[in-house]
Amino acid sequence: MGFFDSLKRLFKREAKNEAEKGVKKGAHSVKKQQGTEKFTFTTLPTTCEELKQLSEATLDTPYKTAALTVLGLVIYTKNEEEGIKCLNFLRGPKGELVEREKQFFRDRIKEKNGEFIAISYFNGATPETEYVPTKPYTLEIFSNSHSYEQDTYCTLHLNSGGADSERQITLRTANGKWYLWDQLIMVSIKVPKSQNPWG
Repeated sequence: MGFFDSLKRLFKREAKNEAEKGVKKGAHSVKKQQGTEKFTFTTLPTTCEELKQLSEATLDTPYKTAALTVLGLVIYTKNEEEGIKCLNFLRGPKGELVEREKQFFRDRIKEKNGEFIAISYFNGATPETEYVPTKPYTLEIFSNSHSYEQDTYCTLHLNSGGADSERQITLRTANGKWYLWDQLIMVSIKVPKSQNPWG
């Protein structure tokens, strides 16, 4: 084997090692982003202004924006106008809700058990408790290995006490903040135990 052949093999081996390091480093950074964040509230806001006073309103992590999205939807359940203000605030550069989107939320709330959907993401809110969460009000939001697959987007997950599978909220980042991009949490849940004819 000549000198140049040896040199080529050495360069190939070094390139392969660097590539493997890059893969491991990338996997580590994704893994580092995975996890669960818990948010605890002694009381729940009832207006958009109250929501904006919370420390999470900095929107500097996707988890904070996801937590406020749930709170905004709880507000919406009681007061459509204030709830829309919350969602518009959380959407940031995406702009305000259009009529079709507003109608979507109206339809979900009007569904059977619709008034319990948003609150069902808080710990303790299950059909057995008539969707009354435990206090202090606690939300757990988690990411997985697929949460950061797209640049500038993040998909986080929540469990509802009234559903068997997790639900998702997608956030998008701009100017150091995370904004609500899409949500798949306003989906039907099980009926409260008192309304279940099968017990």
